[in-house]
Amino acid sequence: MQTFDKIVLASNNQGKLAEFQHLFDNANLNIQVIPQGQLNIDDAVEDGLSFIENALIKARHASKISGLPAIADDSGLCVPILGGQPGIYSARFAKDDPIFAKQFLQNKDKTNNKKLLHDLLKYRLQQPIIGQFVCVLALVRHADDPLPIIAQGIWQGEILPNEIGENGFGYDPLFWLPDLQKSSAQLTKIEKNKISHRGQAMSQLLQQLFAQKIF
Repeated sequence: MQTFDKIVLASNNQGKLAEFQHLFDNANLNIQVIPQGQLNIDDAVEDGLSFIENALIKARHASKISGLPAIADDSGLCVPILGGQPGIYSARFAKDDPIFAKQFLQNKDKTNNKKLLHDLLKYRLQQPIIGQFVCVLALVRHADDPLPIIAQGIWQGEILPNEIGENGFGYDPLFWLPDLQKSSAQLTKIEKNKISHRGQAMSQLLQQLFAQKIF
């Protein structure tokens, strides 16, 4: 298998950049992670219907323009009782809802949480309401890679009726972990990374990189 020492991250999120670089450094892999913005790569159009499709779209887009291997992630919250919503639309769940659209422009995370709670009101008698954080990572060696590496992490919890905790972001304050008796927003960053959907996916990715000798 072909090895590489540079990889493009299909994101400009500094937190994700640090996480991936930390992952490779800790595994003693001499791989430099370059955010796509540094190479003047615009965001891809995410028009897939699944986390896997969108992660692949982003990775292939970054690889095609850069000529380098690329990695992308797509993640969100799925609530089975809502048919898997908000799913791939997690980051913009409330954007097109006329009840919440104006609030969304002011505070996206808070408004997405409000819409989720609103949509779950009629199900509150059915306890607990299960939620699943999902993270899919896609790594391509080149834009037309027929065998991309796919890693997936699923973190199951319950959806609270109100926000608890100040850490994290997005739906973290509503994501309750019964075994720990804490919400995701009450965990430290270190605690969260050990058990989260992204932590699981990154661990799985690393295993596949070593198994296929992609380093």
